[in-house]
Amino acid sequence: MKMYYEKDVDSEVLVGKTIAVIGYGSQGRGQSRNMADSGLNVVVGLREGGSSWKIAKSEGMNVKTIEEATKIADVIHILIPDEIQADTYNKSIAPNLEEGNTISFSHGYNIHFKYIKVPKNVNITMIAPKGPGSMVRRTYKEGFGIPGLVAVEQDATGNALQIALAMGKATGLAKAGILETSFKEETETDLFGEQAVLCGGVTELIKAGFDTLVEAGYQKEIAYFETCHELKLIVDLIYEKGFAGMWNDVSNTAEFGGFVRRERIINEESKKEMKKVLEEIQKGKFTKEWALENTANQPMLNRYRAIEAEENIEIVGKKLRKACGLEKSE
Repeated sequence: MKMYYEKDVDSEVLVGKTIAVIGYGSQGRGQSRNMADSGLNVVVGLREGGSSWKIAKSEGMNVKTIEEATKIADVIHILIPDEIQADTYNKSIAPNLEEGNTISFSHGYNIHFKYIKVPKNVNITMIAPKGPGSMVRRTYKEGFGIPGLVAVEQDATGNALQIALAMGKATGLAKAGILETSFKEETETDLFGEQAVLCGGVTELIKAGFDTLVEAGYQKEIAYFETCHELKLIVDLIYEKGFAGMWNDVSNTAEFGGFVRRERIINEESKKEMKKVLEEIQKGKFTKEWALENTANQPMLNRYRAIEAEENIEIVGKKLRKACGLEKSE
């Protein structure tokens, strides 16, 4: 394991350079503002006149069209959604590239799966915060930062790693530590984590637990508190103290029950399916599905969103969050 901290980073490598951040969503907003506040020359590349354009302008950022930003940039940091990166790159970025430029990402999807092809005389790097853009910004303002990842896919200039690390430091990641990885490792583990655990796995587990209690006749509100609301408290403990610290903080009854029942829920069959999910990612099956979905204007995704919004746990949860002051009324 190779970790980099502020003392390991040569910030001089970006002196006199212009960084174009393409996109002003969660990550684009957080990363660009941090880099600008750290003294880097940052421009934000956006669709002219859009909502993000107005927000970035109002927050004091130097905003230009994607084409204009790319033409004057030494480093182009692409932070728009995965599914539109290739088209935007081909139309608005690639024609303006110059030898010695750096194309940078916070997720390796389009490089690893070869949707974006970069000339040999251009660096390909990654600096990826391990947290949402809002947290990247908040922790930076508090004087610290969140951990991050760094990777180099193509080193055309001989100092691509130093460039990426300097961006990471300016974003605030080097205070917590930047772990070296590869585009392949970051992409495949990120997709697996999202699908099997963080987004797909955990929501299905919560819904199954909620439905089990409700179908057994318990109040929906109690079921929500027990299977969804309290999950944050447990995850916070694991985040701060690890598994052992979490077990230490819950009751002995919870600890014993968790130990003796957990493998009946997440069992060998679950693990076999996890391996299948990972293989589908590794072999490109998932990325082909996602590409086809986008070609057809995301019909399955929109359908899943509609179904999820009507789930019993969503309806109950929305009411409870408002009642408890956790969610503001629209």
